[in-house]
Amino acid sequence: MFYRDERLALFIDGSNLYAAAKALGFDIDYKLLRSEFMRRGKLLRAFYYTALLENEEYSPIRPLVDWLNYNGFNMVTKPAKEFTDSMGRRKVKGNMDIELAVDAMELAPHVDHIVIFSGDGDFRPLVESLQRQGVRVSVVSTIRSNPPMIADELRRQCDNFIELDELRDVIGRPPRPEMARMDSMAEEE
Repeated sequence: MFYRDERLALFIDGSNLYAAAKALGFDIDYKLLRSEFMRRGKLLRAFYYTALLENEEYSPIRPLVDWLNYNGFNMVTKPAKEFTDSMGRRKVKGNMDIELAVDAMELAPHVDHIVIFSGDGDFRPLVESLQRQGVRVSVVSTIRSNPPMIADELRRQCDNFIELDELRDVIGRPPRPEMARMDSMAEEE
């Protein structure tokens, strides 16, 4: 439930939203996403969080980051850490949970409603704290993937759960196979 006069902010966990949309078989059209939430309330900020591999000559996510930066999104990035696990596999780590939580807490006094695009259960204490400050919190993720992409405790805590699959016709587009943007990006801790 959204109210047209409420001040709204979006917090997008890039790798989590990408994985959820991929599991459902579509890509996010971020221009449509921003327009949809501008329609739902007074959109003050739209944050997008992602880790970037700094040492690669071409990062497949770079065009998306640049486009978002020029089209009304506040980009929050940090270098991803690359390492080799005990099995000798190359891994990339780039968790942005703390950055998202700090920004949400700082913005809370200035908004009525925060929408978090992530199913990460680590955000449950953040949602609870925002609610204690009088902010309504919606979470966008999916239970229609196998396994579900949203942690049960996060879904129970938020004021409103928005099924990503139900936004497909509003903010989605068919996946582009040539763009494997974030397949290996930002493995969660």
